Amino acid sequence: MSLSTVLFFFLAHLGVGIAFTLLFVPRDAGVKFFRFNGGLAAILLVIALAFRFQAAGSGVSTSDWWLIASTAVTVFYWATIGRAFTTARMAILGCAASTGLIAVALQGVEIASGFTPGPSAAVVALTVLSFLTSAAMLGGACTAMILGHWYLVIPSMEVAYLQSIVKGHIGSMLARIAVVGAAVWFAIATWQADSGVPSFRHYIFSVDGIFFWQRVLFGLAGPAVLSYLTWQTAKIRSTQSATGILYVDFFTVVVGEVLAKYIVLATHVPV
Repeated sequence: MSLSTVLFFFLAHLGVGIAFTLLFVPRDAGVKFFRFNGGLAAILLVIALAFRFQAAGSGVSTSDWWLIASTAVTVFYWATIGRAFTTARMAILGCAASTGLIAVALQGVEIASGFTPGPSAAVVALTVLSFLTSAAMLGGACTAMILGHWYLVIPSMEVAYLQSIVKGHIGSMLARIAVVGAAVWFAIATWQADSGVPSFRHYIFSVDGIFFWQRVLFGLAGPAVLSYLTWQTAKIRSTQSATGILYVDFFTVVVGEVLAKYIVLATHVPV
């Protein structure tokens, strides 16, 4: 495990998540909004691939090829939006998001396959779900934050758009909490003393467990409270206040998901 691997997964999931959540933002947000977010997603994916291949002699896995394809389509989307292929804009973005989600799911399979002892089907499924919900939560938090800021650019934009994307962010957060809870329960319930693997219960109550509790506090409890406050603020059409809360929310999500990537690589539990 290395810092490069942690950053690779984090940046890849954030980039794919942004491309995915852009599919749910109405056209009224304007070309500049989609160009900015498309460019941001493309940059994140390019940097993620740089971290992935910085080690000399690093092979290319199946998930890497899918991520390369998603990156290429995302760059193409950014380069052409508002300039060409206007009628196919959503199809191009959908292709970028779908190939990215396939890459994220395959990453989960590949990572889980390297766990020792050999992983069960449940562990593989939980790892895949963990990676997918991570991408959705990261993308939702980032897109909601930028959309809230965009009301300063287009004040006439309907508040319902922000309410909708915040609702989606809350949904992805609840799914993330459910997957993390299931993963922790499964790791504790199925541990066997003769397996040669340390108990996850012991890990979370040891000194190293501070990373797990920080992950829970910043990455799950924090966003749960902040997203609720954002939703209530958006309901009263106070977009500036909602955006301010979303900045803090995005920060907590980032901290939580970086820690989650570290923990899954260190303990083989997909939190």
